[in-house]
Amino acid sequence: MFIVRLTIATCAAILWTSVVPFVFALSLDDAKAKGLVGEKNNGYLGAVTPSNTEAQMLIDDVNQKRRQAYEDIAKRNRTSVQAVETLAGEKAIQNTKSGNLIEGPGGWMKK
Repeated sequence: MFIVRLTIATCAAILWTSVVPFVFALSLDDAKAKGLVGEKNNGYLGAVTPSNTEAQMLIDDVNQKRRQAYEDIAKRNRTSVQAVETLAGEKAIQNTKSGNLIEGPGGWMKK
């Protein structure tokens, strides 16, 4: 389990710095700060404001890259993708800046 957590932490650091291509005018940090997107407990981003097309494109791109990373981690560690997603979700919520949005039991809330 330690190896899985270490691998997730490493991948999270890599993903954090490389998942947002320069073609998006809206960066992940900006989208979070503006309250357009938030971290979900399943390891993926969610749309706080579903009608924002630019934010949704960003979410789709980041989530696709996260999914690929989670599948790779699961395969290397002989565990389920769901287990990796759960651990990644915990880490993402822990690492979310104060004031940004996270998914709670009753919906979106500020951390």
